[in-house]
Amino acid sequence: MTMIQANYRRARRTTIRLLAAGALFVAGTSAWALEPFNAEYRASYMGMQATGNMTLERNGQDQWEYKVEVAGMGARLTQSTTFDEHNDHWRPLKSVDSQAGESGLAAMLVRNRSVETTYDWDAGQARWTGDVDSDEAGPVQLRAGDMDGMLINLAVVRDVAAGQPLNYRLVEDGRVRGQRFRVDGTETISVAGEQREATRVVRTSGRRETIAWVVEDLPVPARILQRRNGRDHLDLQLQSFN
Repeated sequence: MTMIQANYRRARRTTIRLLAAGALFVAGTSAWALEPFNAEYRASYMGMQATGNMTLERNGQDQWEYKVEVAGMGARLTQSTTFDEHNDHWRPLKSVDSQAGESGLAAMLVRNRSVETTYDWDAGQARWTGDVDSDEAGPVQLRAGDMDGMLINLAVVRDVAAGQPLNYRLVEDGRVRGQRFRVDGTETISVAGEQREATRVVRTSGRRETIAWVVEDLPVPARILQRRNGRDHLDLQLQSFN
């Protein structure tokens, strides 16, 4: 078995969670204004080279869609969340999390999977449909400030800039989990060919570690690195932003 085959086999049941599940990502803050953006990343996923695209767009007058897509070597991994702003909180309304093998080895080895989450704030419940086990379908009770993993991506960048605590309540995969990050100093990193000072934030959970680099005036992480058992699992490095 080649290294690529081994990597794909390990990836069959894995969807990229970015900062949240593996991973990252509310204290209410009204001063941080949302603006549409498009960010391109160079990606390395379990040793496989890929490209990443992160976008934020308006979805109607009062809603936003935040989306991340990573594609390479025949595999495509996508996450999106539709959310609104309510009482200084970002509230997830619907999330979609999918992976697919489209060509080559990925078509044979990556198991197609898609999960949709619905956050019903009137009923105060979150539910999951699609490729989920019965014990992951919910419902889960919601409370003000709950987010999905995608929104935590945005919130970490916002709250580092505002000097807010980096503690969150993640509602995902049929359960609720606390997400706590710590500031781990600053360092100079390369962002789109320029040297920029970044604040490094870290979350550790057992044998998994996530590190994000936040640069002033950028509403997205300049870099996201996930490690498992001390080895790099996913590395996203910002290449362009507009």
